[in-house]
Amino acid sequence: MTQIHPTAVIDPKADIHESCEIGAFCVIGSHVTLHENVVVKPHVMIDGHTTIGKGTQIFPFASIGGAPQDLKYRGEPSELIIGEHNMIREYVTMNPGTEDGGMKTVIGNNSLFMMSAHVAHDCKLGDHIVMANHATLAGHVTVGDHVWFGGLSAVLQFVRIGAYAVIGGMAGVENDVIPFGRVKGERGSLAGLNLVRMERMGLDKSQIKA
Repeated sequence: MTQIHPTAVIDPKADIHESCEIGAFCVIGSHVTLHENVVVKPHVMIDGHTTIGKGTQIFPFASIGGAPQDLKYRGEPSELIIGEHNMIREYVTMNPGTEDGGMKTVIGNNSLFMMSAHVAHDCKLGDHIVMANHATLAGHVTVGDHVWFGGLSAVLQFVRIGAYAVIGGMAGVENDVIPFGRVKGERGSLAGLNLVRMERMGLDKSQIKA
């Protein structure tokens, strides 16, 4: 029998396999499909036209399948398809596709998405990927198998990351990365003063110069 906590709110149209576990205070929408042995920890939201493969685990406060963060999105019934045996940790966000991107976001199998990782609309991800804490993928990003993303890294829209690449922590990736490529990002450096803020604070020119 499906193990569903009595406080979970599940639309009766949702397709949930009898082997699934759903924790307290979860909210699951009408177009959600959960396959065998999916485990949804407490306080998870799963919405949209979302399919989750067998053996995947989702941890508290993840938001899966919510509307894309795209101003062009108009409520079209796009999909989020998540494969098998993935681990989706706390506060992870994953969005479905858009009309401009083929209507699908697709995530492969056996990947780890650490706390607060983000997969935006229309991304296509392979298998055995690791996204460390706060790693983010913008829309339409394609990622090959066995790619690792360091913490706080970010990938620009439409970038392609080749298989077995590694993206260093805090790296900002603006261009395609070859398979087996190793990316080290630019680190922040002082580029001047916040003159606008100083002026708004009422500092005179002598104070600013000092």
